Amino acid sequence: MKELNSYLNDHLAGSISALELIAHWAHVHKDEPLGRFFADIERQIKADQDTLRDVMRCLGIEESKVRQVGAWAAEKVGRARLIIAGDETGSLGLVLTLEGLIMGVTGKKLLWRALAVANLPQLKGYNFEELQRHARQQIERIEAERIRAVRDALAGTSGL
Repeated sequence: MKELNSYLNDHLAGSISALELIAHWAHVHKDEPLGRFFADIERQIKADQDTLRDVMRCLGIEESKVRQVGAWAAEKVGRARLIIAGDETGSLGLVLTLEGLIMGVTGKKLLWRALAVANLPQLKGYNFEELQRHARQQIERIEAERIRAVRDALAGTSGL
């Protein structure tokens, strides 16, 4: 159970970090299509985080406040690096943010898959296949936004 506790708390901490970063982008671009994109992704990831918390409760796993604080702090340090790269449309910071989100959502998809194959009796009521499908859809949406961001950020650099 120690491994499962650590595994789920690591994913919860990752979602906390991701939501902090997404909230920043949604706020900075609140009246733009990019802001609406981030607000929608934020809503979806928050719902998945709520599901993860529910899974943890079903398994009797307590949330690690130490991991949560660490994730929060790591996001603040990482955001500073991204702000240096730029947090406007067409910036490398946006490309890096979207790439990081794709990695995080891929990890979440793998989490749902792991829980499906673990076949824990306490989790019989969860549709992990559907959760994996939602994660794949999120990855596709983020990737489409990433491609736009790459085009904007790297346009005109072919002569370097």
